[in-house]
Amino acid sequence: MIGHIAEELKNHAPFTLLGALTGVVLMVIFQSIPHRIAFNTFYILHPLHVVLSALVTTSMYRMHKSGQGRYTLPALLIIGFVGSVGIATISDSLIPYLGEIMLNMPNRGLHIGFIEKWWLINPLALLGIAVAYFRPSTRFPHAGHVLLSTWASLFHILMAVGGPVNWLSYLVVFVFLFIAVVIPCCVSDIVFPLLFVGKNNTQMATPPEQ
Repeated sequence: MIGHIAEELKNHAPFTLLGALTGVVLMVIFQSIPHRIAFNTFYILHPLHVVLSALVTTSMYRMHKSGQGRYTLPALLIIGFVGSVGIATISDSLIPYLGEIMLNMPNRGLHIGFIEKWWLINPLALLGIAVAYFRPSTRFPHAGHVLLSTWASLFHILMAVGGPVNWLSYLVVFVFLFIAVVIPCCVSDIVFPLLFVGKNNTQMATPPEQ
């Protein structure tokens, strides 16, 4: 399992690297963005991230588990919800917040979507699970998931900036964007759902889109 996880992280690293670079470019462009606009943008990107995460996580579990026999709807709901909302919160909020603390950003704050805007985030997670139940899909949503996660993490950071950014801050933000995406996204999309699939069906390769 550890070897498969390492292989998946290796395969996803180049795309995540590109995503993190786009995040730095956006930070250069939007470094002086007003807090309210950054907040509103975060709450566009983060919910979209949650929908795609729920779709991919639930699809991975459903498609692999279907090869072994029946799966239960409660299990599908729990795995899809925890794997999307829980890990998206780590990716989009907790890890960026650690970067904000490290850089001592003046307006740093922790924005937990499923609490702060529970009426938006939680229903969208259920929507992603419902789509996966009727039409599971993994490949394109995963690519979109990575980019949305990168940009959501960035705008969480932009809420905290409060002024000009120096080159060292850009470097630190790049590192945190990379970490915020590659580990949580791979865990959410691949590792987490397959923990609940039997040993005979735990290949880590993303299954073909259905």
